Amino acid sequence: MLDDLRDRGIRFQSLTEAIDTETPTGRAMWQMIGVLAELERSMIIERTRAGMKAARARGIRPGPKPKLNRQQIDHAKELRAKGKAPSIIAGILRVSRATVYRALA
Repeated sequence: MLDDLRDRGIRFQSLTEAIDTETPTGRAMWQMIGVLAELERSMIIERTRAGMKAARARGIRPGPKPKLNRQQIDHAKELRAKGKAPSIIAGILRVSRATVYRALA
């Protein structure tokens, strides 16, 4: 990123951290900050994956809870077999039509 800015004739100087990318020390500092930011991002990803794996091992399913349980899905299928429109079924079950379509698929 710094090379791109320099190629376009843009000089970066931080007012609060005293980093001037025109000096060797400033460029080195900028690169160190970039390395630390990349390290932190990698650590966040690693911790998130470990947490998700541990949650799955405990039987926790990540994501939003299902809108309909098995009994409601069966009821929706019965209503559809009787000729009820998905919008009517959605109103009865108090969910969106899209949820009904997913349940009937």
